[in-house]
Amino acid sequence: MWRATIKSLFARKLRLLLTALAIVLGVGFMAGTYVLTDTMGKAFDDLFSTANQNTDVVVRAVSAFQPTQGGPGGSGADERNPVPEQLRTVVEDVPGVASVDGDVTGYAQLVDPATGDVIGTTGAPTFGVSWNPASTPLTVREGAPPSGPGEVAIDAATAEKFHLKIGQRIQILLTGPPQEFQITGIVGFGTADNLAGATLAVFDLHTAQTVFDRMGEYDTLQVLADPGVGAAELRDRIAAALPKGYEAITGAAAAAQDAEDLKQALGFFQTALLVFAFVALFVGAFIIFNTFTIIVAQRTRELGLLRALGATGRQVMRSVMAEALVVGLVASVVGLGAGLLIAIGLQAMLKAFGIDLPSTSTQLLPRTIVVSLVVGTLVTFVASVIPARRAAKVSPMQALRDGASGGGESLRRRAVGGVVVTGLGVAALLYGLFGASSRSAASLVGLGALLTFVGVAVLSPLVARPLAGVLGAPLRGLGISGRLGRENAMRSPRRTASTAAALMIGIGLVSFVAVFAASLRSSFSAALDETLRADFILTTGSFTPFSPQVAHDLASDPDLAAVSAFRQGQVRIEGKTDFVAGIDPATIEQVATLGITKGSVGSLDQGDILVYDEVANTNGWGVGDDISVEFARTGMQHLTVGGLYSDNRFLGNYAVSLQTYEANFTEQLDQIVFVKAAEGVPIARARAAVEAAVAAYPNVQVNDQAEFKDQQAGFIDQLLALVSALLGLAILIALFGIVNTLGLSIFERTRELGLLRAVGMSRRQVRSMIRWESVIIAVLGAVLGVAIGVLFGWAMQQALASQGITELTIPPVQLLIYVVLAGLAGVLAAVLPARRAAKLNVLDAISYE
Repeated sequence: MWRATIKSLFARKLRLLLTALAIVLGVGFMAGTYVLTDTMGKAFDDLFSTANQNTDVVVRAVSAFQPTQGGPGGSGADERNPVPEQLRTVVEDVPGVASVDGDVTGYAQLVDPATGDVIGTTGAPTFGVSWNPASTPLTVREGAPPSGPGEVAIDAATAEKFHLKIGQRIQILLTGPPQEFQITGIVGFGTADNLAGATLAVFDLHTAQTVFDRMGEYDTLQVLADPGVGAAELRDRIAAALPKGYEAITGAAAAAQDAEDLKQALGFFQTALLVFAFVALFVGAFIIFNTFTIIVAQRTRELGLLRALGATGRQVMRSVMAEALVVGLVASVVGLGAGLLIAIGLQAMLKAFGIDLPSTSTQLLPRTIVVSLVVGTLVTFVASVIPARRAAKVSPMQALRDGASGGGESLRRRAVGGVVVTGLGVAALLYGLFGASSRSAASLVGLGALLTFVGVAVLSPLVARPLAGVLGAPLRGLGISGRLGRENAMRSPRRTASTAAALMIGIGLVSFVAVFAASLRSSFSAALDETLRADFILTTGSFTPFSPQVAHDLASDPDLAAVSAFRQGQVRIEGKTDFVAGIDPATIEQVATLGITKGSVGSLDQGDILVYDEVANTNGWGVGDDISVEFARTGMQHLTVGGLYSDNRFLGNYAVSLQTYEANFTEQLDQIVFVKAAEGVPIARARAAVEAAVAAYPNVQVNDQAEFKDQQAGFIDQLLALVSALLGLAILIALFGIVNTLGLSIFERTRELGLLRAVGMSRRQVRSMIRWESVIIAVLGAVLGVAIGVLFGWAMQQALASQGITELTIPPVQLLIYVVLAGLAGVLAAVLPARRAAKLNVLDAISYE
């Protein structure tokens, strides 16, 4: 039996190669994700180790908590109070301290002298730091470090990319007004040219304290130990001397923590890519199942002969499973190798988005090897179980029958099983979206989507024949090729449906993204129409914050009735991480409709907090109640609910005054500034006044409401394009499945095709017949996918209605384009099988067994 299994594998090399390709792509994407993220982690570990190699102990304020990264425009995750200058003296007096340096960091964005455009618009940080000769991780590559006011050093990567030279003057955007500096030096971050794509402006300590509003304060203290004093020992000595609210940690611990924070911040990236890899493997599993099912059906006579010669059903089953294990293992090994190439491609993609990773060795960890081989092999093995069980049921009498058996389970059992699985999937999906806790929601949604796809795939043979008949009806007018192509698609509904199911998954997910993106655009547009009163909206156009000096400069312009800044930071309320908006209570109602139901916006002047009324009802809060709000910088604060509002599309769930925001957050930058023209002032004149005021800030864009809508729609479209491109891998695998199935059906129908040629069908007509069959299968998968995608889109929109996604929008033209593209893809998928069918020798085909 083992010799028979090996011969069977080598007898079907081309068929199994196409099957294995699905696993190669899926495993390759998964392995590439692990390699990329592990390499990034190693790079950050090396970078931060370099950053703290000259520091034995770091002294800093205690952070109340470390908020979850994420959300556009959110304030920094590791906010802390500054360290007062007098604390430096306390640390210097600790025995074993050799030297103490203070450092400060802040917002500093460079402006390209050649073009006047800002440098660093892709979302990478734009840092300004102080120069500390004793403890800095920076190395001077050219020139000299800054030594006084008006001097700056910049990172080597930015200098090279924008052709910046020593002695050149450059404008820098700061928290206050922009200032101009002379470049005195080019620096690197250890051996790297910059910090993972971030731009770097380096000032002397006094200048940094001035431009970052840190006079008499530091962000941290960097401590060097006397010879013979260990870092841990010195840490304990310093900790004993520090007042409450401050901590001492070793430089190595600080480096590890900083690296871990960055890796956790990028954790969503790994998760997202692994989801796409799982989708690719899921689609591949359908192809493997379909391939082995057809092969087993075609080998019915061969398996019957094996049974007649004494092979048991268990031996036959083990033989088919062994084939699957070999295919899965070999494909997984090849996929692991492909993953190294995919990781390089993903790294190039990150570089295109401005995230230039420091050079480090590629990390292929044992976990990546084990997971890739196990998952790829297991998916292949599991997909072969049902075909193997069917093979075991072949009786010795099948050897005496002419042709392959087209048996299978009864449609009644399939209908019952499909309805149960689909019902469970929809139930899990809806419960995950509407009823589950936040911790389990994502898992339930994923499980529900998986079960729904499986359930629909199980049920699809019940509708494949009538749907194929309807979709292929126009082909009857195209002659014998069109009619036979339609009949072939209808003749074997199980094969047609299982082939279409793989494409259904890819198209279903792409359609879901399209529906959700359209709903997001519509909801955002509706929210602006219903809540926004501002004439102009000021943003950077890339989710990065900007100087509050912009709003300050505009506030005194007589042509403007209201200038209202908006900020957003992360807090923890009742143990849950959320966002709080910082707004100006004096101007906010002139630029936006909040829907205040109880209390007033004016209560924010007393340090109160506004709460979305649904959140208040859930927690049993009312106006006048005190709630506990935990800030990273200042810890637990007790704020009074001063008002409730009914529309959270503008503010989110919580809002405080800018004064309260400034008292509890370190970073003071605006995400958006809303501007309303004064009564009687023409809009054109008001816009000219706004544009003149922001001319010194090239990172700030001035948009009216229509332009702002277009800008946000552009962001959504970019996200849609990115997700669709990543899902394209699953669709590509599905197309390989169509090629594979059609190729297998050519073998199955060799005699039939020979007879068609014998009675006068030309090679061209044969090719046309195969193409039309492929088109029907592809369009069938697309139609089922679009239906599921619309269902998923509706469910997601309903689940997020309370978060502002209030409009369900189905883009018919876009979905129709997906169906048309699927049909064209079906034509491409049929090229090789059609050529193979047309080249069959008529006499050989007629005599084929």
